[in-house]
Amino acid sequence: MTVFFICAGILGLLTVVLGLKVARLRGAKRVSLGDGGDKDLQTAIRAHGNLIEWAPICLLLIWLTHGPYGDRSVAILAVILTVGRLCHAGGLLGFVPSGRVIGAVASAFVLAFASIELILAGLGVRLF
Repeated sequence: MTVFFICAGILGLLTVVLGLKVARLRGAKRVSLGDGGDKDLQTAIRAHGNLIEWAPICLLLIWLTHGPYGDRSVAILAVILTVGRLCHAGGLLGFVPSGRVIGAVASAFVLAFASIELILAGLGVRLF
């Protein structure tokens, strides 16, 4: 579970960093609500928002897979999610070429795989 805790912590810090970027841009652009039509602020808001939309449910499902599938599955899924979310944020902000696509695919994979693991575990079927 150590890997899961580290990954969850990294994602928590990424949330803070992206949220502070939004706050900094809001102050600099003097926009207190919405994006004011500013492209940089729109991008920062979406980078933060997309992380908030995907990371919590993925982390929850990953955590739940620990019971039936153990530490290895949790660690692999947590690492894929974390790398994917870092790539996604970097891609949206222009630091990682193709990062947005990599992150979206990684997040969708983790969500789908963990969901399938849990459904099968609920039915008494194990993948491995």
